[in-house]
Amino acid sequence: MALDSLKDRVRTATSDKPTAKAAAVPAVVVEGSTPEELRAAEQAESGAATDTVMSWLERYADDFTEALPSHVDVGSFMSAVRGLLPSLSRCTPASLLQAMLTCARFGLVPDGRHAVIVAEGPFAVFIPMYQGYVDLMYRSSRVGSVHVGLIHEGDEWSYEPTAPAPHDFTHRPAVEKSKAERGEVILAYAFTWMTSGARSAVVMLSREDAEAIRDEHSKAYQRAEESGKADSFWHRDFNAMWSKSALRRLHKLVPMSAELVALARVEDAGDAGQVQVIHAPTGEERALLVEAEEQHARAEDSQASEETRARPVSRKRVQPKRMTRAQRMGRR
Repeated sequence: MALDSLKDRVRTATSDKPTAKAAAVPAVVVEGSTPEELRAAEQAESGAATDTVMSWLERYADDFTEALPSHVDVGSFMSAVRGLLPSLSRCTPASLLQAMLTCARFGLVPDGRHAVIVAEGPFAVFIPMYQGYVDLMYRSSRVGSVHVGLIHEGDEWSYEPTAPAPHDFTHRPAVEKSKAERGEVILAYAFTWMTSGARSAVVMLSREDAEAIRDEHSKAYQRAEESGKADSFWHRDFNAMWSKSALRRLHKLVPMSAELVALARVEDAGDAGQVQVIHAPTGEERALLVEAEEQHARAEDSQASEETRARPVSRKRVQPKRMTRAQRMGRR
């Protein structure tokens, strides 16, 4: 029986029934081969497996084309996926497909900067990186610029939350110093400038804050600790996760788009071991979200303009100047 949609295929593939992987073409290894020849054979086998999986994924080319927004090239997306496949060789095809589709629906390329797809046991999981969050913020018509940074012990900085923006926070990285002289990272921060000219409050996270977020909310970190593998992203790149945690806290301080809220929900679902694609907006839904966001921004601008026009103009009452005695004598 033919399945109606990709969602149906994913739902069927993620059922309890075992899923057969595409068979890889084994490399020929001759007895007595040198270490160099063995490595070359291993690479050939890995390459053959990658080609097999890519051929399988090409069946869903139309689905990826439909999921990706127009500004993302399908070829660049698939090229980034190909580079990830060797590390995802033990993942189920269904989980790989849903992770890729989720990534595509947000218009992010899994290049390690904007997003990644990693193996969590037998399942492939989509993880947006902090640059991916920044990209989605820029797509909003309200956010003008996004600033995320790490403060080292040797940097010059000040933070006075009671002072008016932008005088409440400054950071001058000591780029002229060596890595040892700059010292360890002590704080992560994030803030935005809105298109209206206003600046958000500054989110500041200490290492202790980041560790508390990791310990309390990251299921992937907890699983990695329990298994003794220490292979979660909090283990691999603590500073990047620290920065992303600061960035994610901005949603409490600035108006975020519905697409950005969905991205955070999808990341949380993946961290909890749940299917992510059901939380990701389709191409049609994304277009509707963008349209609604633009209409809301125009309505706010229109309301602000009306309030400005309706505000009474204060006029100073000009008091007549008092004449001097000489001026009064001259009038007579």
